[in-house]
Amino acid sequence: MRKLAIGSLLLLLSILVISGCSASLIEEEGTITEAVKEAFQKSPEKTNNENEVIAFYLPQGYEIEDESDNNVILNNGNNTFILFYNQHEASDSKVVYDSTLNQGDYEINETFEKEDGFGFLLIKEAEEKLNEMTVGIGGVKLTTQAKTSELSETASSMMEIAQSVTVK
Repeated sequence: MRKLAIGSLLLLLSILVISGCSASLIEEEGTITEAVKEAFQKSPEKTNNENEVIAFYLPQGYEIEDESDNNVILNNGNNTFILFYNQHEASDSKVVYDSTLNQGDYEINETFEKEDGFGFLLIKEAEEKLNEMTVGIGGVKLTTQAKTSELSETASSMMEIAQSVTVK
């Protein structure tokens, strides 16, 4: 009986230590923001996909699942992304950012500017360790849900896609 109690206590402590080691959204904020900022500052990738309205770059592993007016649904593994575009807004427009911001309270709200563009990063917690993240430039945004531990890498890829979108 005593061995069972000690074993149970050790198991409980192990679970607490492991769950305490995963970083929180606020602890990851700097890393995520820096990854998006770096991708935003880089030159756009060469486009490798297109529809009737836009051309855009998709990194390896990303696939188009569906398309509708102003939206392209993308998949990468188990993650789904919504690529929204407003072809009437320039890359320095804040219309999409402002309308997205009005849709909820975001724990992370970062903006980036360069000569030819306005970029943004918005993240709010959807569930414990699962977040809704939106990254965009001008009239283009991508939205997904991702685990906190995956946000930095995912955000960088999303910004690469967003900044590559060109209207035909």
